[in-house]
Amino acid sequence: MTIAEPPRTSSPDRTTLPGPWAEGVSLILGPPLLLAGVLARIEENDFFPGQLAAYAAQPGRMALSYGLFATGTVLLWPAVTSLSRRIGVSHPGWARWGVTLVVLGLFGRVFHAGVSHLAFQMVDTLGLEAARKAVGDTYGAFHVFKAVNVFIMTGWIVLAAGAFRAKALGAGPAGITRCAALALAAGLPLGVLKGSSDPISLAALLGLALALVPLGVTVLKETPRPRWWAVALTVALIPAAFFLGVSG
Repeated sequence: MTIAEPPRTSSPDRTTLPGPWAEGVSLILGPPLLLAGVLARIEENDFFPGQLAAYAAQPGRMALSYGLFATGTVLLWPAVTSLSRRIGVSHPGWARWGVTLVVLGLFGRVFHAGVSHLAFQMVDTLGLEAARKAVGDTYGAFHVFKAVNVFIMTGWIVLAAGAFRAKALGAGPAGITRCAALALAAGLPLGVLKGSSDPISLAALLGLALALVPLGVTVLKETPRPRWWAVALTVALIPAAFFLGVSG
């Protein structure tokens, strides 16, 4: 007599990493932070001369804008990990390829954010014209992360295709719509000092929110509440880490 295996489920497993709470919060916060970062600089020219000029005129607003976008980018890795786990229940190959390509693309975007930050510091120290010339003269310089540029775009398409095949974002017209919305993320421009306020970019960010935020709500609903001390410790660690970072 054989014992039937229990049906596989996509419910959150508290033993997985980084864990359903980190994943749920990232699904909910990542896309809106990206959108907020872009909207904060929406009136500026999307290419690097205009972005540098905008920083020279309003450094606080532009620093906030790029900081929000970078934070949203980092938060997407737990988010796509959660989605890939649901895809992997029935289509593990699509899940592995999708999450790997997307995360490699996110690494590239974080690198671009660091270069953009350095360019803004050049405006402060060298002046706008000198910074603009330096960026213009070195904009096409080789770096190892050029190898992941193609993944920044194609990764979302692979992940969306896997989500469609696995019905990880729902079945029927609603699920198809959310998978198509996820694929729109491939249209978000990549590179250093990009404004990303064109209609295609805004559609990409809205699509990302439509696909991922409801999934985040579902993940948190399916997850047992964390212990009170874990919440308190997390809340305390965030400002402590920030303070230590800016102090050292």
